[in-house]
Amino acid sequence: MKNSNSIYPCIWCNNNAREMAGFYCATFPDTKISDENPAVVMLEMSGQKLMLLNGGDRSTPNPSISLMYLTMSENEVETIWNKLVQDGESMMPLDAYPFSPKYGWVQDKYGVSWQLYTARDETHIVQKIAPTLMFVGDNNGKAREAAGFYTSLFPHSQLRGMLAYTGEEGEVAGNIQHGEFIINDYLLMLMDSSWEHKFSFSEGVSLVVECDSQEEIDTYWNALTADGGEESMCGWLKDRFGISWQIVPARIYEWLKKSPGVMDEVMKMKKLDIKTLREASESTL
Repeated sequence: MKNSNSIYPCIWCNNNAREMAGFYCATFPDTKISDENPAVVMLEMSGQKLMLLNGGDRSTPNPSISLMYLTMSENEVETIWNKLVQDGESMMPLDAYPFSPKYGWVQDKYGVSWQLYTARDETHIVQKIAPTLMFVGDNNGKAREAAGFYTSLFPHSQLRGMLAYTGEEGEVAGNIQHGEFIINDYLLMLMDSSWEHKFSFSEGVSLVVECDSQEEIDTYWNALTADGGEESMCGWLKDRFGISWQIVPARIYEWLKKSPGVMDEVMKMKKLDIKTLREASESTL
């Protein structure tokens, strides 16, 4: 398995990131806290990053972005399921399905959605955890377009496959039932759903992109905010599909530890400026 740690999901927490981190460390194998501060707890799950952000009650996770957990072990899936479903909610029962000998979709007690998938072939597991984007409402039918857009923007990208609905499933023929794509060596999955859902993409689950240069930040920021996207504060934006991204310097956490002045500068910005943040980190040395 090849893991890219330059892109990873962020879960918005109601000031309980440390509690959530403890729960996930006790639920998933090979999971530990790699870093923490009052604002953020960083998890390492099978070598992959997951950010837990103490953002308050302004946003909450929902199933529009779930986390697909892939394994070869049915027992592992069952063990994790039993922990996640406690005080949570089963969205698709843990069972055998045509696409997996043991699979279940569960929303845990914190509102985070997990799809637990048992693969039949180890070659199918290119990444242990993959964010899965569900295009609903006005976005339904746009999954294929989104995958094409993202793979055209990021380096080291490819479409891994798009399985379309036939129309016999009660869905729109040609829409995406399941798709996979890679951006900057990071696997994401996606699907369309025409069912009536009471949720859509939000800041509850966002995608963080760590960048090595200002040119890289500018490229992603300009492309993702174009054609109906929206700038927000502190490096956050929404793209034209409503998916939230955080475009940040790769050294942002190092700089934040050096000086409180870095966060002061971050709070003033929409798109982050590497030169200003680096200088703020060096001002107390």
